[in-house]
Amino acid sequence: MRKSTEAYNLSRSELQYLIDQWIFNERDRLILADRLFRSATYEQLAEKYDMSDRQIKNIVYKAIDRLERHM
Repeated sequence: MRKSTEAYNLSRSELQYLIDQWIFNERDRLILADRLFRSATYEQLAEKYDMSDRQIKNIVYKAIDRLERHM
């Protein structure tokens, strides 16, 4: 399940602020921003960050879960 940035009813800057405030690992922030703002696929992200698709999905899902708890 992929949510677009519009699904959060937040502006891009508001969502970026939440990411910066609540996602503490810089790599995870970059991965989430690539996914949400640039619509990168899990496969593209896995290649870019030299990780497996499963690792990327776990990072994204956990980060989104953390953000949703603070919205």
